[in-house]
Amino acid sequence: QVQLVESGGGLVQAGGSLRLSCAASGRTFRRYAMGWFRQAPGKEREFVAAISPSGGSAYFVDSVKGRFTISRDNAKNTVYLQMNSLKPEDTAVYYCAAAAPPSAYDSATYNRPRSYDYWGQGTQVTVSS
Repeated sequence: QVQLVESGGGLVQAGGSLRLSCAASGRTFRRYAMGWFRQAPGKEREFVAAISPSGGSAYFVDSVKGRFTISRDNAKNTVYLQMNSLKPEDTAVYYCAAAAPPSAYDSATYNRPRSYDYWGQGTQVTVSS
């Protein structure tokens, strides 16, 4: 069982930056692919970014490429989402998720919510114009 706790959300002006953190419990964090999703009011949950278990590969939805980065520290059981040049359309609740093997090693599935076994409670990000 893995528990995920997000932090770092808040209110920021357009063009600003935020860094989200997701702390995971358990000893097997390094075996999981980690993803970030977001959900705006009235919209479906959307893939944002994912990182492979080793941290060697990262994936992003087109709308955040060049603005967001994802990283992980397996020694600290934590994954990060650095968000720069934020736009009002980035406003959403952001969720951290963990994908266990074998999905963890299939990058083609990283953008699918059903590939993930554990989810955090979410953290609100609001970008004002």
